[in-house]
Amino acid sequence: MADTIRKNDEFELTITDLSDEGTGIGRSETNEPGGNTSGFIWFVKDALIGDRVRAAATKVKKNYGFARLVRVLEPSPYRVKARCPEARRCGGCQIQEMDYEKQLKFKEDKVRNDLVRIGGFEESAFTFEPIMGMEDPWRYRNKAVYPVGKDRDGNLIAGFYAGRTHSIIRCEDCLLGMEKNRIVLEVILSFMKEFGIESYDETTHAGVVRHVLIREGLRTGELMVSVVINAKQLKGAEELCRRLKDRLPELASFTLCVNREKTNVIMGDRIINVYGPGYIEEEICEVSAKPEAGSYKYHEMPVKSVRFRISPLSFFQVNSRQMERLYGTALEFAGLTGKENVWDLYCGVGTISLFLSKHAKKVYGVEIIPAAIENARENAALNDIGNAEFYVGRAEEVLPQWYKEQYQETGEKIDVIVVDPPRKGCDIQCLETMVSIAPERIVYVSCDPATLARDLKYLCANGYRLDKVRPCDMFGHTVHVETIVLLQKLNS
Repeated sequence: MADTIRKNDEFELTITDLSDEGTGIGRSETNEPGGNTSGFIWFVKDALIGDRVRAAATKVKKNYGFARLVRVLEPSPYRVKARCPEARRCGGCQIQEMDYEKQLKFKEDKVRNDLVRIGGFEESAFTFEPIMGMEDPWRYRNKAVYPVGKDRDGNLIAGFYAGRTHSIIRCEDCLLGMEKNRIVLEVILSFMKEFGIESYDETTHAGVVRHVLIREGLRTGELMVSVVINAKQLKGAEELCRRLKDRLPELASFTLCVNREKTNVIMGDRIINVYGPGYIEEEICEVSAKPEAGSYKYHEMPVKSVRFRISPLSFFQVNSRQMERLYGTALEFAGLTGKENVWDLYCGVGTISLFLSKHAKKVYGVEIIPAAIENARENAALNDIGNAEFYVGRAEEVLPQWYKEQYQETGEKIDVIVVDPPRKGCDIQCLETMVSIAPERIVYVSCDPATLARDLKYLCANGYRLDKVRPCDMFGHTVHVETIVLLQKLNS
């Protein structure tokens, strides 16, 4: 490619890789006359590894550029037809057109490559176990949040935002979500039209209905609907609830969530309970998951179960089935015998803590959000669990203080730390605290391989070795991947 490519120019390219965001990556020989021969990098949305494509440049930098997919000239052997007609426009699925087995391989490679490239680990130095995939990667989300707005003709619609925008793509039956979502939205949009209730407009801050949150208990079958409103109350809320109940008898909770702020934050702080107790319950089974040799399929043996109450503002993993496998693996890696003191950092509503408590001497959870700790204590009481305590605060402050007091009084130590931080990973103070406490094992549950690799690099430079790594596909057809890691203390 001898000539310079400018914006809107079309060109042909073979895609050889995917970015962390699921964008196709290819290299042209050069983008400058007589330029470098190492290759000019192009990022092409919706292109897959192995595609030969025709693309049009949208932005050109010095050493790389962005382009849109014009057409696929020669499809990748991994390309499949998307089930959802809005797969490319909607921002929810980035790789729905990739064969699911290849998706899993991509996620395994993503975790492995980040550990090597960012963490500096040798592949031979740790055990990399097969990713835990889904038998059926559709209809797996137990929660959905739909923005409500209008199309160009002024018709009420609900759906999802297009990638990197706040333009709503109409999609009332997302194939990753529950089939009941379509019925809920049908009832609500019809009600709004009949009662003259406007959707929220981000530009003018006018209108009432902003979002609709829907949750379902996979094992209990209980359904929750919460309408987020830009008002003190919703006209006809009781009638809307009646209509929902008529269509969906399993409705267990209907609430209004008041959010009158000019913000991109979805939920507000005030919940108005219209019907039910204000929460639903879900039962999560503790499973022992063992991979088949050379396969993504797992033999599973249900062991015990824990029941959770979930409110509109509660954090709860959106894939119940894979959550059981994720937490079962975390429990396996923790290696508990019933004699250990365990700390669960960033414990949220206590999901992992309560799983661990059935196998440990004592479990302590710490979380900076007071409402989450309140939920954790309620969930412990719901399950008659008496060996779990929860603290509000920063882990790097609460943990050292507890350790100092407890060790001085009883000589008890902390045997295992489980950490499940947000996408940004652990704060350096939290890492330093874990190193100073020096538990025998650290189980790290991560939702971002890059920050995981960064944090493991620090921990393994300060007294630990990387023992086991097992990815888990919680979000099929997206680029996101969860990972569970076991660290062992050196010279233990």
